[in-house]
Amino acid sequence: MLILHVIDSLSPDRGGPPEAVRQLAKSYLQIGARTEVVCLDHPGSPYLKDMPCRVHALDQSYLGRYAFSPRLWKWLDENVDRFDGLVMNGIWSFPGIALRHIAKKHNKHYGIFVHGALDPWFNQQYPLKRLKKIMYWRWQYPVLKDALAVFFTTNQESKLAQKSFRENRWNSVVVPYGITDPEKQTSNADAQMNAFYQQEPELRERKFFLFLARLHEKKGCDLLVRAFARIASSDEDIDLVMAGPDANGMTEKLKRLASKLNISNRVHWTGLLDGDAKWGALRACVACVLPSHQENFGITVVESLAVGRPVLISNQVNICDEVELDGVGFVEDDTLEGTYRLLRKWVSASCEQKEIMALNARTSYLCRYTMNKTAEAINQIFASQCTEYDMSRV
Repeated sequence: MLILHVIDSLSPDRGGPPEAVRQLAKSYLQIGARTEVVCLDHPGSPYLKDMPCRVHALDQSYLGRYAFSPRLWKWLDENVDRFDGLVMNGIWSFPGIALRHIAKKHNKHYGIFVHGALDPWFNQQYPLKRLKKIMYWRWQYPVLKDALAVFFTTNQESKLAQKSFRENRWNSVVVPYGITDPEKQTSNADAQMNAFYQQEPELRERKFFLFLARLHEKKGCDLLVRAFARIASSDEDIDLVMAGPDANGMTEKLKRLASKLNISNRVHWTGLLDGDAKWGALRACVACVLPSHQENFGITVVESLAVGRPVLISNQVNICDEVELDGVGFVEDDTLEGTYRLLRKWVSASCEQKEIMALNARTSYLCRYTMNKTAEAINQIFASQCTEYDMSRV
C-alpha cells in the first residue's frame, strides 16, 4: 500500500496535526507500508529534513491559513493515480476541497482526520468564527460526507463532532492513536536529558512541572501560571517550565502575569523544544501538565506516558478517563480551582504514589497509544477497498 497524506503545513508551530503526520510516516515504515506527504511549505524548511518519507513541498499558497493553492490542485490531478489511499489532515481549508474534487474525478477513496476541529467548544468560544464556518459549511460538509472514513482519535471526539452543525452524516471511524515508541530512537535517555540541560542549564538542579504545547488560550496557560503561583510558596523546590511555540504574542502576557504574581524567577520560558531537547525535558520533569479547555487527544500527554512520566490534565482532554483508569496522573476541571487542585494533589502525594504513577505510565502507553496501530488501521481500511475493487472486476 502507498498512502498519500495531504496537509497545509508540517511546521511544528501548527501544533498536533504536523506531529501526527510525522509520527504516522515513521509508523508506516515499521508495518511495511509506504507513505508520501504533500504540503505547501517551502522545500528548504528545516523541519522537513528529518521526515522519514518523501515530501512534496509545493511552496505556494494564498489567503493565509485557508491555503488556496492552484499548484496543489494541479499536483493532485497529476499524481493521485499512484496512490492506494489518500488522507487529508485538517478541515476548514482549500486542500480538503481540492482533494475531494480530484479523488472523485479519479475514482479514488480518501479519508480525513478532523484533528479536533469539530469540537463545539470552538463555536462557543469564538461566535464570530462560527458564523464564518456556518457559511463555509456548504463546501466543507461534502468533503466529510463523501470521505471513505472521517477519522477520530477517541469516541468522545466523534460524539462531540456531531453537535457542531446540523448536517452531520459521515462515516465516523475511531482509530487507535498515539506516537512511535521514543525508546526505539537512536539517542538514549541520558543524551536527551543532556540536550535539554545544555539549553536550560539553570534547571539541572531543579525539579519542575512541564507544560509542553502551543502557548494559546485554549491550552489553559494562564490558569497554570496562576495556579502555580498559589502553590509556589508551599514547595520552594519546584519550578514551572513553559515550553512551546507562540504565534499570538501570548508569552509576553504570561510573563507579565508571572511578574505580577512574583514568580518570575520560578517560571522558565524555553520556546519551542524539539528533538532530543524535547524528550529530555519530558524525562526530566516531575510531571507533565496540560489544563486545556479543549483537546481531542493530547499528543503531549502520550509522549509523557511513553517515557514514564505522570500527567496532570483537565477533564477536557479526551483521554482523561484512560488516565484515571490506568492510575497515571490526576484529572480536574479546566478552571483555576481545578488546575490548582491538580498541582496541590501532586505536591501532597506521597513518594510511593508518585513512583506507582510513573511505573504505570509506560505500561499505559504500550497498551493504548502506539502509533503503529493507527497506521495498521488506516492501511487496512484502504486495503479492504482495493480488495473489493479487484473482486468486482472478476
